Amino acid sequence: MKSQLSPSIPSVLEPDSARMLPPEAQKKMQCWIRSRHLICSGNFFVFETVDFSAVDRFSACVASLGGTVISVDPVDKIWMGDHRQVLLYRSKASLHAPCHTLKQYWLKYGSFRTRFDSQA
Repeated sequence: MKSQLSPSIPSVLEPDSARMLPPEAQKKMQCWIRSRHLICSGNFFVFETVDFSAVDRFSACVASLGGTVISVDPVDKIWMGDHRQVLLYRSKASLHAPCHTLKQYWLKYGSFRTRFDSQA
């Protein structure tokens, strides 16, 4: 008798990061490069955002491309408007796959500063 898993019950064996395919992860990371949320610093990719769910999506993208997230730190509080402060999160990741083209994409379309860096 064969046992089958019910489609309504999520599989414990599959983590959420394995559900994202590498082409989709690369497109998301390219979008973050163009919007200056993601920069390349040496051999690491640095992602800055005020939305912690975006940090989770970044972690899933890095895991899908074969890399690891090294650290996630709340860096600073920044003003959004006149009366509200939000936390700025900085996530640092390393991609181990030598065949990825994200570094070349960052050289062509990216910046050396994120959108949250001070202009001074």
